[in-house]
Amino acid sequence: MTWTNNVTTLLPAEGETLFIDGAWQPTGSRATFAVDNPADGATLFQVSDGTVEDATRALASADDAAEAWAATSPAERRRVLETAYDAVMDHKEIFAELMTREMGKTYKEALGEVNYGAGFLKWFAEEAMRAYGRTFHLPDGRKGLVTHDPVGPCYLVTPWNFPLAMGTRKIGPALAAGDTMVVKPASATPLTTIALIEVLRQAGVPAGVVNLVTSKHSTAISNTLLDDPRLRKISFTGSTSVGKALMARATNQVLRTSMELGGNAPFVVFDDADVDKAVEGVLLAKFRNNGQACTAANRILVQNGIAPAFVAKLKAAVEDFTVGDGMDEGTDVSALINERAVERMERIVADAVDHGATLVVGGHRDGHGPCFFEPTVLDNVPRDAEVFTDEIFGPVLPISRFDTDEEGMAAANDTIYGLAFYAFTTSIARSEWVQRHAQAGVLAINSGVLSDASVPFGGVKQSGIGREGGAEGIYEYMNTKYTLIVP
Repeated sequence: MTWTNNVTTLLPAEGETLFIDGAWQPTGSRATFAVDNPADGATLFQVSDGTVEDATRALASADDAAEAWAATSPAERRRVLETAYDAVMDHKEIFAELMTREMGKTYKEALGEVNYGAGFLKWFAEEAMRAYGRTFHLPDGRKGLVTHDPVGPCYLVTPWNFPLAMGTRKIGPALAAGDTMVVKPASATPLTTIALIEVLRQAGVPAGVVNLVTSKHSTAISNTLLDDPRLRKISFTGSTSVGKALMARATNQVLRTSMELGGNAPFVVFDDADVDKAVEGVLLAKFRNNGQACTAANRILVQNGIAPAFVAKLKAAVEDFTVGDGMDEGTDVSALINERAVERMERIVADAVDHGATLVVGGHRDGHGPCFFEPTVLDNVPRDAEVFTDEIFGPVLPISRFDTDEEGMAAANDTIYGLAFYAFTTSIARSEWVQRHAQAGVLAINSGVLSDASVPFGGVKQSGIGREGGAEGIYEYMNTKYTLIVP
């Protein structure tokens, strides 16, 4: 494999991608699996296929290091995180290329993820100094103290679609809180996480504090760690179905859980919206990461009065997209993660048309390779079509029209999910009405972007439990303790 940047600066030897007790190493059997580029099928790297025994060793290492790391000062944790932040930014081109090659997203989007993902290291470096407690003066001279302690060894499971940002969003607060951890990246995109762990090693994270297990044996490893009494928390980003299974297993030990799960975000365009801004917003919210995002706009609900103008402008914009390899300058839509994703796009588009939807643009495989699908717009989509009821995770944009505000809101909330919600309107009163009635954890009004390290992120209903980022994020990794002192 020929890389544009010197990625070997941040990658260990092939087949030695387990990081346990401060050292890169192979699995005992030296088994590996290939990480491939979805754009052209080329093999990028051979990664260690870790076992249950490797994961158990990693947890033992985290447990051994837990007491000492919890005792470090917040200032020292801040120093490590700030050093890691600087290193990620110094190597931003390497991280961007790793993401584009292993995941398929465009290079310009990958550069954006580096900035976004590194921001969690910077934010939680500062939050390490701000995890304040409280003091109560009670009757009879008694005093009450509320303090926050590290929760202990954590199991952090990251997804394939945002391999850097979802790693830093978990590792950052865990380190800031004083926790140790075992990190398990998605087997499709482990290289970015491997590079991140190497940055943390170089930043001075002590041996055992951060451990990494790359593996295709996700279920066996997760079950083993969740059953181990040394583990105290799991944080998972991924599908609702897998999250439910992990939560069920975690009940055996009543583990702390943070779950960022599936989404089926509505994007509501009211009659009074600025149509150009609404189109610009939906292009960002839908086609970011080729639609492979839990916050992607999946159900576009457009009020009848503005619908003709909105659809016409959207059609023109999507027809102007360039499809190609994510490393090529000028590419707007690139490869999906694998061919199964393309096959699913074909199926849900066909199902929508069978239900009576109108194909406005796209709808077919793209000729660049087996993992490419045309950016697609469907209009007049019945709300019982699969493309409307299930999370899409691809570059397919379905539109359904509505008459009244109440109908639009009812349709938007008609889902088991409640992660992201987008709305476009120029009315302050309508904006406030939407804010009150939207059943979602994160809401953007007149914007196609809604996440930042400084704000809490998470869902309601079957989109998850807990919050990542913001002032709330560090407390997901800490236990609250109340102490009464009687003189």
